[in-house]
Amino acid sequence: MASVLHVINPLYSVCGFVVGALVGFTGVGGGSLMTPLLVLLFGIHPATAVGTDLLYAGLTKICGSAVHGFNRAIDWRVTRRLAAGSIPAAAVTLWVLSHFGVNSKGTTTAITTTLGFALILTAVTLIFRQRLLGAMASLMEGRTEREISVLTTVLGAALGVLVSISSVGAGALGVTALLILYPKMQTVRIVGSDIAHAVPLTLIAGAGHWWLGSVDWPLLVSLLAGSVPGIVIGSYFASRVPERVLRPLLAGTLALVGGRLVF
Repeated sequence: MASVLHVINPLYSVCGFVVGALVGFTGVGGGSLMTPLLVLLFGIHPATAVGTDLLYAGLTKICGSAVHGFNRAIDWRVTRRLAAGSIPAAAVTLWVLSHFGVNSKGTTTAITTTLGFALILTAVTLIFRQRLLGAMASLMEGRTEREISVLTTVLGAALGVLVSISSVGAGALGVTALLILYPKMQTVRIVGSDIAHAVPLTLIAGAGHWWLGSVDWPLLVSLLAGSVPGIVIGSYFASRVPERVLRPLLAGTLALVGGRLVF
């Protein structure tokens, strides 16, 4: 017990608590918040921030996936389709990162640029989700089950690449895309399926970064120590926070941070 407490950095734990609370409040994936904080605020190397956050996300999403599974709010057919694309894509992406060197200048630039664009896309999704769904509805009419299946696997592949590089994408972006592909499915099942898919994706991508040497274990322990109570408290007070105020504020913050990383 003493050895575990010894590696906990209170400052990182406070950061984990804040991010966990915001995740509980808004439902936005922790990667959209945690990774840019680690890079910009604490000066953590981008590859280390991504690798550590992936394992952090995988471990925290296990609990959420278990709850959704217990409530039968997971469509395992959708989850399998996503995983059929995301797992191979993540493996290929990790191989490419290892080939060029995870700490090389080119890889670092690719990670920060991809992260920045992913944050901007997440911000746009948060603000304009309903408009996007309305605009895409006509394009999805008349699609066969096979076409939907193929598009879901393609979506999974895109998420596999994006998540492996930036740790962002399996939350707001994935849910919005699934809402477009499956407009008749209950939102709670969309969210549950997305979380269930994120567990193996983030854990495999995180394990890949561990293999590449880009995981900081003391940092991971410190983040988990703060985020677990943060998520619980944030989820408890979620219904009391005006979403029409918090969500645009969060989207604006993500857009600014994304712009800072890109430019």
